[in-house]
Amino acid sequence: MDNAAQPARSGLSRRSMLATAAAGVLIPGMVAGAAAPHAAAAAGITRKITVYAEPLPGGQFGYGLEPGKATIPGPLLEIYEGDTLEIELVNNTDQRLSIHPHGVNYDTDSDGSPLNASFNKPGETRTYIWRTRTQYKAANGFWMPGSAGYWQYHDHAMGTDHGTVGLQKGLYGGLIVRKKGDLLPSRQYTVVFNDMLINNKVAPDTPMFEANQGERVEWICIGHGIFPHTFHLHAHRWADTRTGMLNGENDHANVIDNKNLDPGASFGFQVIAGEGVGPGAWMYHCHVQNHSDMGMAGIFLVRNPDGSMPAGAQEAIDRFKHHDHSGHTAESSATAHNH
Repeated sequence: MDNAAQPARSGLSRRSMLATAAAGVLIPGMVAGAAAPHAAAAAGITRKITVYAEPLPGGQFGYGLEPGKATIPGPLLEIYEGDTLEIELVNNTDQRLSIHPHGVNYDTDSDGSPLNASFNKPGETRTYIWRTRTQYKAANGFWMPGSAGYWQYHDHAMGTDHGTVGLQKGLYGGLIVRKKGDLLPSRQYTVVFNDMLINNKVAPDTPMFEANQGERVEWICIGHGIFPHTFHLHAHRWADTRTGMLNGENDHANVIDNKNLDPGASFGFQVIAGEGVGPGAWMYHCHVQNHSDMGMAGIFLVRNPDGSMPAGAQEAIDRFKHHDHSGHTAESSATAHNH
């Protein structure tokens, strides 16, 4: 399965990622081999990064943290409530584009929209500043929410004044704002349902995400395009909360394994890979049936605890590669054949 746009493994540990981020650089997600989850670092840091917008093969575009390293989706960015993220966006394309966030605070000149003349001309470098805050008590006694959540960023200027072409061609990525004390995962995966594509690919070339049984895996799910979708993960479930986890034995939050993922929406959650079900090739897909029939499906490969391939998994992957992703049902195919 072609997963070049978003590699499934990395030698970076979570601890090295946080240390580097504290020094002023954010590393994208897909982290493997980390120590056990641990509390988030102290808040209130200003982090400065450079993001490069670049052309990719097939007329697509992506964001990257180094020249020549743009991906679809772009790098997963993480900050903590109270942090500020200062992004120097380098436009290495011949198109007008920008970077626009959800869920955080910003001034009009960091809006990333042509409405506020906030964009990069072709070849231009521009700085965008995103701020976050913790929850606080309002004067009327109510509490105002903080910035913590699973958010996203995307272009808002390519092709139209709403960035429709930029979104279609891959200029998007995940943004996490954490609360102090949040559990950190061993691996992270960003899944974007964009029109009828997953990370701008269609099965059987959709990403295959991997983890070893027992590892904590974080999913960041984002919707774009014009179609409503639902995200379903086989054999795993999560609480419908900010983190996907329960806050204690008396937390009766709804537990789900399928959630709406409409254009502009985003959510995230954590699961323990293979917990209660074991290793294997588990499917993730859009549960709008004709969408999955037409290729909105992929594989979550849960390996054995030692990283080896579980029995039957390779055969399942091979079968997936030969699934009919044309959108035709078996009944309609048989009817067409008989006529």
